[in-house]
Amino acid sequence: MTPFLFLLAALPGILISWYIYRADKFEQEPRLPIVLCFILGALATWPALQAEVWGYAATGIRYRRDVFSAGLHSFGIVAISEESIKWLCLIAYPFFRSFFNEPMDGILYAVLIGMGFATMENIAYANQFGLATTVMRGFTAVPAHGAFAVIMGYYAGKAKFDPTRRWQLLLRGLLIAVLVHGTYDFLFVQELYSELVLLAAGVLGLSVYYAQRLIQDHQDNSPFRK
Repeated sequence: MTPFLFLLAALPGILISWYIYRADKFEQEPRLPIVLCFILGALATWPALQAEVWGYAATGIRYRRDVFSAGLHSFGIVAISEESIKWLCLIAYPFFRSFFNEPMDGILYAVLIGMGFATMENIAYANQFGLATTVMRGFTAVPAHGAFAVIMGYYAGKAKFDPTRRWQLLLRGLLIAVLVHGTYDFLFVQELYSELVLLAAGVLGLSVYYAQRLIQDHQDNSPFRK
């Protein structure tokens, strides 16, 4: 892989990480947890990949094109493997730490984990498929991972400060992230049907819009807002 292609693959995740860091307007986080969450997300690609390999081996659906196989691939293997691993990273490291001290931090740390994951995944795709795939994923898959992470992080932010409903809210964030991720993947893998590809783009657009609304909600309710 050339240095240019590596930079092109890494740039979207880094830019989205910077954007979400700047969106935490009222009490910006220490740098070390931010870097560690990004690295944790990057490392999480390995267990996610192993879970997907096991899922394909157990079901034998990897090369099938029917709707049932596409659904199992999208929801039952890819979405649940990747979102569960990212969710576990969020719970294992930042969620119970003292620096997680406002609802917006749920979105911030979830996105950093998601962008570490998406960046490592994008570098792997760039190395295998080259420039065109790297550019396309920079405008589709990487922002999609960001939108899924915002949804998960929004509920993590609410859960942190609502002990009575903590696990209910955490699991709700995971479930919604899996459902949105699965829907996006399901539509996108139906590449023989241009209408479904356009619908997948619509799902991505709605996810990004919804993510912006959730960010605004936590910004508006920050205890550090003056």
